[in-house]
Amino acid sequence: MNSLLQGLSSCPSFIRWLEEFTAQYKAEQKQPSEQQYLSLTLLHLLRALSCQEVTEDDVLDASCLLEVLRIYRWQISTFEEQDAHELFHVLTSSLEDERDRQPRVTHLFDVHSLEQPEITQKQISCRTRGSLPPMSNHWKSQHPFHGRLTSNMVCKHCEHQSPVRYDTFDSLSLSIPAAMWGHPMTLDHCLHHFISSESVKDVVCDNCTKIQAEGTLNGQSIENQKTTFVKQLKLGKLPQCLCIHLQRLSWSNQGTPLKRHEHVQFNEFLIMDIYKYHVPVHKSTQNDLNHKSSEETKPGTRDGIAVKPSDAEQTCGTKSLLMNGACSSSLLMSSGTFPLTAFPECSPPVYLYRLMAVVVHHGDMHSGHFVTYRRSPPSSKSPLSVSNQWLWISDDTVRKASLQEVLSSSAYLLFYERVHSRVQHQSLELRPEE
Repeated sequence: MNSLLQGLSSCPSFIRWLEEFTAQYKAEQKQPSEQQYLSLTLLHLLRALSCQEVTEDDVLDASCLLEVLRIYRWQISTFEEQDAHELFHVLTSSLEDERDRQPRVTHLFDVHSLEQPEITQKQISCRTRGSLPPMSNHWKSQHPFHGRLTSNMVCKHCEHQSPVRYDTFDSLSLSIPAAMWGHPMTLDHCLHHFISSESVKDVVCDNCTKIQAEGTLNGQSIENQKTTFVKQLKLGKLPQCLCIHLQRLSWSNQGTPLKRHEHVQFNEFLIMDIYKYHVPVHKSTQNDLNHKSSEETKPGTRDGIAVKPSDAEQTCGTKSLLMNGACSSSLLMSSGTFPLTAFPECSPPVYLYRLMAVVVHHGDMHSGHFVTYRRSPPSSKSPLSVSNQWLWISDDTVRKASLQEVLSSSAYLLFYERVHSRVQHQSLELRPEE
């Protein structure tokens, strides 16, 4: 729990969201108690750990978090070791429960709210008398770890694409594929393995059935045509704060749990552009050809489906940038800025993330200890700045650490936060209406 809180406190966007979320209680002139609301308890702890709030004691007691989680029907023992990733999911799901418990009255003209997939039909209501109150953005907003996965199904026989399915996630749980001898395992390998396509057999294809029916005589019954589909995951919505969980649990031939200790290389900066889902455009044959030709020159996507760029598709600079975890740390500037100037032929990435914290587990599958590498909290003179000083934290023990030590650790949880390049900031300033 201590290691997870240190990791969360290193994400400024998450703390800002909690501040905006809990401001609703003050706006409604309530007298909230930290013992009743998880958001208030979590905000107090994270602000203290990020040096934004002064505490009376030298040592911060986080047992209040377990007490408030019991109100949310989570019974977590203080004497048993807890998994940091499981606790992260408990916190995010409990925050969503707290948000969903608030009363909702949706305007009939609020089409955006009515189309949100996370709002069920029972939660949508209206009043027949009196004026409708304004919608509160605080209760509608998702926490910054909230993202969406897309699931693509394409028939291998007729190439018909089924409707894209969207699923939510609060962290990406990546399995570690089998390493090739002589080649280091990188975070890109895990991400590509996560979105790699798979074949699904005996799936009913409506389009193949329709084609078969058109070629038969009238009135003749046609059985549903079953074919093989290709299924692939993509990231439909990338969150502001990205939590990556590296699965280190494996099983022996005898069925006993084993921990995987191999090192997965990762970098201070993470580019997620090639894993982002892009909606294919289908207007006319000519438009399709133009769209296809433009996508063939853009590495990472092909008809809306992610593909790993080949060596021929990548320039020297692009290849170094796209291989997350494979490029040398010497490419990173000492100031902590992304080295776009080193590759002038490359366009700046849209989905660029900066490493904020790393949670490491020492021990085996039955016992052990979690420690955290995190950035030092910013000074009071420049609270919006990002520190380049790293800290190693084990409960109440804290020492300085180098970036090289952080990147050499066997990560269990990685906390990244999205950043915008200077070019993106300039484009946003030129187009404020967007």
